[in-house]
Amino acid sequence: METPKIYESEYRFCLILWAHEPVKSKELVRLCKEQLGWKSTTTYTVIKRLSERGVLKNENTVVTSLVSKDAVQAAELDEFVEKTFEGSLPAFVAAFTKRKDITKAEIDSLQAMIDRYREEEDHG
Repeated sequence: METPKIYESEYRFCLILWAHEPVKSKELVRLCKEQLGWKSTTTYTVIKRLSERGVLKNENTVVTSLVSKDAVQAAELDEFVEKTFEGSLPAFVAAFTKRKDITKAEIDSLQAMIDRYREEEDHG
């Protein structure tokens, strides 16, 4: 199943949902007013829109996500790399590392991820 597109304001809403789910819609309204400055009608509209797109479900006023934060982030990253770097992950990493100082710890962490990925590929 393809991950539904989530736009920026919806993503901020989803961050609140993921942190508190399962959560009553009334509580989501309170949290969105507090953290995003939204009116209750805005929150209910976003709940309805995301429910229609299969991002969340609202049953008996309890809202839960149907799509994980990891899946949304991965889909956004895939789209960004595809659109900006013609789908080339090495080109993305090269551009990213030219613009940001990377610590030795971050390099070690990236290398460990690559090593784990290689092991999974070799044994998968």
